[in-house]
Amino acid sequence: MKKLNGKLKHNIAVFISGRGSNLKSIIKYSLKQNSYYTVKEVISNKQRAKGLIIAKKKNINNHFINFTKSKQLGNKVLSILKKNNIKLVCLAGFMKILPSYFIKSYNGKIINIHPSLLPKYKGLDTHKRVIANKEKYTGCTVHHVNVYLDSGRIILQKKVRITKKDTAKSIEKKVLKIEHKIYPKAINKVLTNL
Repeated sequence: MKKLNGKLKHNIAVFISGRGSNLKSIIKYSLKQNSYYTVKEVISNKQRAKGLIIAKKKNINNHFINFTKSKQLGNKVLSILKKNNIKLVCLAGFMKILPSYFIKSYNGKIINIHPSLLPKYKGLDTHKRVIANKEKYTGCTVHHVNVYLDSGRIILQKKVRITKKDTAKSIEKKVLKIEHKIYPKAINKVLTNL
């Protein structure tokens, strides 16, 4: 934990699998005066994830670890988190289901962002399903992670309107824009209550 502008900042870790667009917005927000966190670790289960390049450029510790494969690797991740005094783990486009032993080890301190208005449309292909069901609204949800898929307590939600012209691709862009706005705020909110 370090101080910035007289405020205590908690260390967080961001888990990614891809381009790191949410990671970018989380890092950007961490530099603001009203932020309660600093991004200390970035961990990816994909070796070529573009988000790892973002972390390197920002001089943030980063690792490729496909740790869901074995408990030994999971323990390695837990030791990295412990060593760096990580207060919160933020899943941002992390496309692996965390093993239950890992979730229990970091109980209450793992959050995720999901591209739907949970509890609706858990899992994958949310935008296609939203269109197929002729929904008028969709959005995104930041929630606590528990051992059940996309079922943890909701922290923040934001919705967007779906127009008749929308496709799965255009909805994805709309939702991603609001993800970038609400995820950093949700992280701040959780850290003020830890």
